[in-house]
Amino acid sequence: MEEELLRLDLARAWLAEGTGRGVKIAVIDSGVNPSHPAVAGLKLIDDIAIVEKGASLEVVPGEGKDFYGHGTALTSIIRRLAPEAEIGSIRVLGERLKSRTAIIQEGARQALDRGYHILNCSFGCGIEEHLLRYKAWVDEAYLKNTHIVSACNNNDYQKPEWPGHFPSVLTANFCHTEDPLQFFFRPGHLVEFVANGEEVEVPWLDGSVKKVTGSSYAAAHLTGLLARILSRRPGLGPLEAKLVMQKLAARWPENPDDPNEPTD
Repeated sequence: MEEELLRLDLARAWLAEGTGRGVKIAVIDSGVNPSHPAVAGLKLIDDIAIVEKGASLEVVPGEGKDFYGHGTALTSIIRRLAPEAEIGSIRVLGERLKSRTAIIQEGARQALDRGYHILNCSFGCGIEEHLLRYKAWVDEAYLKNTHIVSACNNNDYQKPEWPGHFPSVLTANFCHTEDPLQFFFRPGHLVEFVANGEEVEVPWLDGSVKKVTGSSYAAAHLTGLLARILSRRPGLGPLEAKLVMQKLAARWPENPDDPNEPTD
């Protein structure tokens, strides 16, 4: 297996030829609006929301609502790269992209129980007291061969946030690339990858379109690339996939003056 994974010509073919077919992706976010013209033809395989009802949480229909625009934007990025992937929306973030750890935890639980292959988690929590609550479902995902792709802190990728700072998670910071298949590997950091997420044109609320920048969009880009690989190599585990991604990525040139920028 390891010898096969290290064959760069084979891995490059997976990336170049994959379409996402057979891969189920959960966008755990602010919801997805499938009626937006920029995601025309999208049929969500799940559309649910985790909401508070008194002291408990309930799973209710998502009704095609995106409370912020963020989830629809992420979905459009994923679809550009993996047009044949199946996408489900699990709404856990509110109108200001805020949430509670318990709500996110239940959203992840729903995705794991429904058999998704990739959980796109373009959010992060830096509250140390909540670390083990994130670790519980990240570890379960690993044991189930489920991939988690996460964003990081936009101001300093080295600031601890979860789920992005768990080693079994594929975590991305943002940069600008012209080649949609180009991304970077930054060894020696928990945020190991850097992908396109700067001035990206995406759908937003009320049928609008805007340009956005942030690690959220880089994570969605990485999710799309991973889906391409998994569509050609089903059954690839999280650590195997990370090894493949490391081998396929260009080396990121560190800039000591600004941890979020490469050298010239």
